[in-house]
Amino acid sequence: MIQLIRGFKDILPGEIEIWQHIETVARSLFEDFNFREIRLPVLEHTELFARAIGGDTDIVEKEMYSFPDSKGNPISMRPEATAGIVRSYIQHKFYAVDPVQKFYFIGPIFRRERPQKGRYRQFYQINAEIFGVGSPYADVQLIHMLRCLFDRLSVGDTTLVINSIGCPECRPTYKKTLLKELNALSDHLCSDCLRRRDSNPLRVLDCKVPTCKEATKDVASMLNHLCPACVDHFDHVKSGLKGLDIDFVVDSRLVRGLDYYTRTVFEMKTTRLGAQDAVVGGGRYDVLVEMLGGPSQPATGFAIGFDRLVELMEQDSEDYGSTPDLFIATLGESSQENAVRWSCDLGRAGVRTEMDLSGRSLKSMMKRANRLGAAYVLIAGDKEFEEGEAILRDMSTKEQFQIPMSDLVESIRERIRPVSLGRS
Repeated sequence: MIQLIRGFKDILPGEIEIWQHIETVARSLFEDFNFREIRLPVLEHTELFARAIGGDTDIVEKEMYSFPDSKGNPISMRPEATAGIVRSYIQHKFYAVDPVQKFYFIGPIFRRERPQKGRYRQFYQINAEIFGVGSPYADVQLIHMLRCLFDRLSVGDTTLVINSIGCPECRPTYKKTLLKELNALSDHLCSDCLRRRDSNPLRVLDCKVPTCKEATKDVASMLNHLCPACVDHFDHVKSGLKGLDIDFVVDSRLVRGLDYYTRTVFEMKTTRLGAQDAVVGGGRYDVLVEMLGGPSQPATGFAIGFDRLVELMEQDSEDYGSTPDLFIATLGESSQENAVRWSCDLGRAGVRTEMDLSGRSLKSMMKRANRLGAAYVLIAGDKEFEEGEAILRDMSTKEQFQIPMSDLVESIRERIRPVSLGRS
């Protein structure tokens, strides 16, 4: 038997409904904030990610699915979405029409990580990105929108963690200070931290190895080395969040795992998912557009771990399953052709319909309708055709109604519309 590739998974009926619910809520909210959807190709030139993410990151060094195309050009399956969105912003010259652009993205991401709970090799992200706005209030609006999304999804028990990692003006001085301190701690750092220490010492602060975290707990903080402009930016972010009653924790060790971030970085964390505690990661990346060949344009954004968000919502045990509005139970061969026609007409009219053409007993069909969670059952057999009226049974109240077959579709549509979740 051929089975799934390790680190990949099926999203099955019974689970997919919660995914669809999240997508529907996210799209509605983002469009309320005037974000527009963008869809990206799965494959991009490897250079895009090497330049954007950083050549010495785990993603580029170890985790990308990369291979040469038929002409020998290195291409990769996207390991994150922001670089692709920036590439599209530049390539299609959105900045020339209006540099201020707001996009959202929903789709799969690919990284060859060690599979574990909450971490897959094909996983999904929800991104929101703002281009062309350098104001700290763009960061605030983005975080506020994120909070609104979690509120609409009824996701609680999360903590917003923020930090500032400075800009190209103040970060080099801090890096020198940090590097000096890390050199003194060489005996306590893991091999990855020792390798990255010279090229990007901030990455050492992001290491999850316990001995590295303990060894570096008292190293210099970027917050004490920010330039006046970065201090002002971060102060406005904090005051803006307070003005919106958004609670947060400042963590000077939060640096994020990608090289393109500047100034504001943030995560939404939870204690309900074990070691994989970050559900959202984001921040400002004011230099990335220019790094990838575009004009100098500030930008900020976030990425939600879709799979982890689903896990959080599944813990709340709310039923997002899809159930039929109507189940058609046919009795007798002559009624089956009519049942098929009714099912097609009702589906076109927005009534979610299931039917049984097995020829089983009415009792068996009623059991199946109950198992599927159907709100109503339409019973139509030879006797009902002779009388010109079918029987509509309300499965919650057990009431039964006579429905004239001459106007069956419209009669049913009008009667069960309240349970059809607003479809028309």
